[in-house]
Amino acid sequence: MIDGVIFDLDGLLLDSEQVWDAAREELANERGGRWHPKAQRDMMGMSSPEWSRYMHDVIGLSEPPEEINAEVVRRLERRYRDHLPVIPGAREAVERLAERWPLALASSSNRELIDLALELMGLTHHFKATVSSEEVTRGKPAPDVYLEAAHRLGVDPTRAAAIEDSHNGIRAAKAAGMRVIAIPNNHFPPDEDALAQANVVLNELAGLTAETVSPAER
Repeated sequence: MIDGVIFDLDGLLLDSEQVWDAAREELANERGGRWHPKAQRDMMGMSSPEWSRYMHDVIGLSEPPEEINAEVVRRLERRYRDHLPVIPGAREAVERLAERWPLALASSSNRELIDLALELMGLTHHFKATVSSEEVTRGKPAPDVYLEAAHRLGVDPTRAAAIEDSHNGIRAAKAAGMRVIAIPNNHFPPDEDALAQANVVLNELAGLTAETVSPAER
């Protein structure tokens, strides 16, 4: 039995992983950092304190992590207001599941970007709770953000379903004890080990239905 559904954001509802990648790589190049091909995958799922520290320590930016974080967020906000990269079927999938369950969102994005994205998509009212990983101790693949989302939603984590696209996100939701529906990101697909932890793997959001989330309730 499922009592609530928790969505990821980047790579699932928004085709934004490469937008994040571009903004951080742009900043690194402007500020004399040492960008490398694995940087995006390394930072995927990290909370903002974690990835901004990575940008400082590993990429080599001289600014304090707090300033790095604020500048990347400013660049993302401009991009989102200019063009929000909504994945086809995202709004419809949220609306479909909102008819059956209370929804939450557990994202590695900053609070400002979560709120802006949901506002621009017209989906804010469908989410009873939203959690940024900057509001918990550890980012994905630790389960913290999913456990907090379940807490705010008022459901037992073992009676929640998580909808994820990335390897760290799948691992985080599984570590929280949730039923995991994976919809792999085309640009940064999860590895086979992570996919094997998912209860269901779908090709696209169109397949995300109430029956997929909770077959026992058909």
